[in-house]
Amino acid sequence: MKIDFKGITAEELSFKLNRVKLNPEDKLDIKPQFSRQVRKVNGNDKLNFIALSVKIESTEAEPKPFDIMVTLVGVFEIEVANESEERKFVIEGTKLIYPYLRSAVTNLTASAYIAPLNLPVISGPIFPEDRDVYAFAVDNKLN
Repeated sequence: MKIDFKGITAEELSFKLNRVKLNPEDKLDIKPQFSRQVRKVNGNDKLNFIALSVKIESTEAEPKPFDIMVTLVGVFEIEVANESEERKFVIEGTKLIYPYLRSAVTNLTASAYIAPLNLPVISGPIFPEDRDVYAFAVDNKLN
């Protein structure tokens, strides 16, 4: 498998301040929601896009001081031999984009003049569906 990272771009960066009154003793539970979309270019199976998003949204049941939506898109040129390698590419590509997503969220909140939000460092797969593939790859020294 050959992966060539071509670049990254921001597809969406949004921040909205909510006028929520929080008690100082209440613990704020941010609960970021992650999503991912993988796309191929028509006519060029080697060119792939991975869009990685994080959303933090206030609800009536769980008020949050702000809403955030960040989507970054990584562009990759890949050569894979089979479906298993393609799945491994999606996991590795996601791991490569995630630090950029963390940085974008931190910078977005800092630019809004609030305490910067730092998403956690994640060393393994972000998505539950990737964990079995990742564990197999680590156990079999395929990574």
